[in-house]
Amino acid sequence: MWTERANGGGQAARRDLKVIVGAAIIEDGRVLACARSAPPEVAGMWEFPGGKVEPGESETAALVRECAEELAVRVEIGERVGRNVRMAHGRSVLKVYAARLLYGDQPTALEHSALRWLSADELDTVTWLPADAPI
Repeated sequence: MWTERANGGGQAARRDLKVIVGAAIIEDGRVLACARSAPPEVAGMWEFPGGKVEPGESETAALVRECAEELAVRVEIGERVGRNVRMAHGRSVLKVYAARLLYGDQPTALEHSALRWLSADELDTVTWLPADAPI
């Protein structure tokens, strides 16, 4: 994916748009929310687990890897959830996928300060990161 911007000479310059993937891990009608531990300006805000798609990696493979790294869980990735959300001053896009835990795995907060399972009526009880909030 790419975007265009005007450079100093008024010509359009192409640049790659970074893809960030998130997992809406759903179990028993609740979704997993993760509290950021860093950087300081977003610490304590909530997000879906996930991260950057590396070069040559598919979005779903990145999400499987990120869930293993951040939560020590194995997941099956499902359909996309919500729309693409532009972030980082338009340099990145967040794409969220539904996911489910495999083999009875239970998430561990390896990179987050806290984890919470939220029902539909509890979604507004946490402060979501701006990119995750619309999802």
